[in-house]
Amino acid sequence: MNDVTERETAPATEQRLPLLQMLLVSFQHVLLMYGGAVAVPLIVGQAAGLSREEIAFLINADLLVAGIATVVQSMGIGPVGIRMPVMMGASFAAVSSMVVMAGMPGVGMPGIFGATIAAGFFGLLFAPFVCKIVRLFPPLVTGTVITAIGLSLFPVAVNWAGGGSGGQFGALPYLGVAAAVLTVILLINQFMRGFWVNVSVLIGMALGYVLAGSLGMVDLSGIDSAPALQVVTPNHFGAPQFMLAPILSMCLVVVIIFVESAGMFLALGKITGHEVDPKQLRRGLLCDAGATFFAGFMNTFTHSSFAQNIGLVQMTGVRSRYVTAVAGLLLISLSLLPKAAILVTSIPAAVLGGASIAMFGMVAATGIKLLQEADIGDRRNQLLVAVSIGLGMVPVVRPEFFAQLPQW
Repeated sequence: MNDVTERETAPATEQRLPLLQMLLVSFQHVLLMYGGAVAVPLIVGQAAGLSREEIAFLINADLLVAGIATVVQSMGIGPVGIRMPVMMGASFAAVSSMVVMAGMPGVGMPGIFGATIAAGFFGLLFAPFVCKIVRLFPPLVTGTVITAIGLSLFPVAVNWAGGGSGGQFGALPYLGVAAAVLTVILLINQFMRGFWVNVSVLIGMALGYVLAGSLGMVDLSGIDSAPALQVVTPNHFGAPQFMLAPILSMCLVVVIIFVESAGMFLALGKITGHEVDPKQLRRGLLCDAGATFFAGFMNTFTHSSFAQNIGLVQMTGVRSRYVTAVAGLLLISLSLLPKAAILVTSIPAAVLGGASIAMFGMVAATGIKLLQEADIGDRRNQLLVAVSIGLGMVPVVRPEFFAQLPQW
């Protein structure tokens, strides 16, 4: 059997691509999840009052753990790793809890890392039970969850497209750059095929970066003073501290992460034609929990599988787990190279926003596609979807909706 036939008959997740194509598609995965990966340490570090150098260390620690976890999740090691094209990164689900912890007397970063370690250990014990209830996740449920996840990501994309948290939100230069990136992606997907479609997001972001640079949006400050090489060391902020209230809060976060990850794994299985059985689901959730446990020692936070990954896999049609494994290696390299990390972080928010509108929209579209497999004509099913998505959008539309509830 020749190589072409082998590639055609191999499972989608096992297919190998030409080296250049694999590197370019892997870099797309890195760029699209990078903003989310650095956002969590940025927010928590600022809430804890850390210096710019300490926040930079948090970012590098997050990239290191995300890279290692991505390789393990994609390729599998022993009983851990789902062996599908999955990107890992710090979870947004824990941000609000960690911001509160950062301001609590006697907790701070050591308390956050201690709670993260304990939550990861809890997740390792809890994962086998979650995979036993996979039958409770039919297409009606997974489709609803993935649709809600995609919709909940849109505010992030729109915020980026408008220029991010800086001044003059919605200024024409920001909107123009975001529109240019999105237009390039759409034109490539409409009029081109094969390799070009696979790297359409990368091309759009590259052209957007050049355009943004010509408009003075690219900030490379700090790249000259950054060290050429920096190794992340464990317990950089001191020994972890274990306190009951933070631990209980983070354990709840792990449960939320498991629900999201389970739906994402099942949806990704549909896209790749790879059936996710309870055993594989357990492997994936164990990787989420193991990454969280490891992250606490390495100065970072709860980790989970990134839902944004679904949109890119669906849009590019590249479903090889080797691509995300290479992306994981790129993240590990970035964690060792502060100058390279600063270069990637210099990508303006408007560029990320233009690409994310397409990517996050594909996440929602994947959920809608899954719903087509359910009896959506049944009025009771329609009501279930309507109420679930409606409730899921509450904290997105009005984050202060729960402000009067007890702080815990």
